[in-house]
Amino acid sequence: MRVKDAVVVVTGASSGIGRATALAFASHGSAVVLAARRQHALDQVAAECVSAGGRALAVVTDVTDAKAVDELARRAVEHFGRIDVWVNDAAVSLYSPFLEAPLEEFRRVLDVNVMGCVHGARAALSQMKQQGAGVVVNVSSVIGVVPQPYNHPYSMSKAAVKALSASLRQELMLDGARGIKVVSVLPATIDTPFFAHAGNATGRQVKAMPPVYAPERVARTIVNVVRVPRREVVVGTMGRALVLQAKTAPGLMEKLMAMQVDKLHLSPTTPAPVTDGNLYEPAPGAGSVHGEANGRRRTAIRRALSGAALVGALVGARRRRGPASAHR
Repeated sequence: MRVKDAVVVVTGASSGIGRATALAFASHGSAVVLAARRQHALDQVAAECVSAGGRALAVVTDVTDAKAVDELARRAVEHFGRIDVWVNDAAVSLYSPFLEAPLEEFRRVLDVNVMGCVHGARAALSQMKQQGAGVVVNVSSVIGVVPQPYNHPYSMSKAAVKALSASLRQELMLDGARGIKVVSVLPATIDTPFFAHAGNATGRQVKAMPPVYAPERVARTIVNVVRVPRREVVVGTMGRALVLQAKTAPGLMEKLMAMQVDKLHLSPTTPAPVTDGNLYEPAPGAGSVHGEANGRRRTAIRRALSGAALVGALVGARRRRGPASAHR
């Protein structure tokens, strides 16, 4: 698909991957429709998109509200005449021991991440079927393939988003809707404010688990898969390695992920208060693309190398025990 002059709806556009994606499309001359819960942040992103060379429309939207998402689609068509691309990126997270996770907050993560994506896909596909063409990009995660401890609802939600994309592709094929594509994008750890905004009941500070990649890398990937759609794309070299290993040695990867989360993702030394983060109310401020990993590249590299050493140790242990141990 031609990106210049395309009409692109992006949910979760106030920060992180969503904001980077909106700016990337705008820099290629697209018209972007920005959706999130923060009016002030959306207005700032819209101004940045116009400065980057695109056109922009900001629509405050809570993706858990199906009617609000339908209104987002209506406003996009009313303003720009069509919807060529819809990027489902809005997401929240909750870190907590399973038995201590408040069920209301657990359900909220699933509502935002899964039903928000369902609402977006329904609104987008309703319009795209009338047009006979379009691309839906669902932002899943490597965590949807290699789940994490203490991050149960997010891991579940991203696996569900990946499954939704696959089932939609099948239905569109059976319907003969060849001009409509559904793509899953699976980022590894990305340097965004996401971790600082997450709900947290672990008592430990949540940090981006290295290696950490720039959100612009995900944004470029999304632009590229709109140009040439593919079923699924993993962003990040380590992410691709994890997904591959999960297919060949799932037991090994479960052990590796558990150890990495406990060692690098949840701080062993920095306590954190219990918070519901941005589950119910958007984070304050104008939002940003990047998180707190900026300026710590060398530290991230060292930690990544230690993680690579851990991978090597686990692989060596698996070889010594024999292949059957990978299936435990």
